[in-house]
Amino acid sequence: MATTADFRNGMCIDLDGQFYVIVEFLHVKPGKGAAFVRTKLKNVTTGRVLDKTFSSGVRVDEVRIERRSYQYLYQDDMGYHFMNTETFEQLPIPAEQIEGVQFLKEGDIVEVQVHAESGSVLTAELPVHVVLEVTYTEPGVRGDTATNALKPATLETGAEVRVPLFIDTGEKIKVDTRTGNYVERVRE
Repeated sequence: MATTADFRNGMCIDLDGQFYVIVEFLHVKPGKGAAFVRTKLKNVTTGRVLDKTFSSGVRVDEVRIERRSYQYLYQDDMGYHFMNTETFEQLPIPAEQIEGVQFLKEGDIVEVQVHAESGSVLTAELPVHVVLEVTYTEPGVRGDTATNALKPATLETGAEVRVPLFIDTGEKIKVDTRTGNYVERVRE
């Protein structure tokens, strides 16, 4: 058990049977009345952010979450299969628990959050940026526009993103897995 005095950014707590990570918190001591703590909590499984106020000294259940590196192997009807890079054990993870699943390709290393006591998988996160090859895009025509225009492009994973007109089929680009936006062209 922890109290509001133990709050810190990144701490995971159990609130009404759901796991939340403290994104930010603020201890408030008004001139009149009791002290309290304002928090922003992010649900580990859904990603929703919740504003919650706790009275000072309230006890909460702290949850231990471990982050482990897993390598993506393949996909079948059971889900996406990953292998622990240290123990070589394999486990399937449903697509709903993987953030940025449309940018996942074989061999990618993802960070999996695991509940320490039960060993259950909470979420899997891809790196912030991944490099993928453009498999198809319409050719861009110079002088077509006066502003930064974007066109659709299909990537090697099947995902579709919007890229600048100068990107051609066969080029590698860097994509932000959180937003799905084009970041830059990668030259080798």
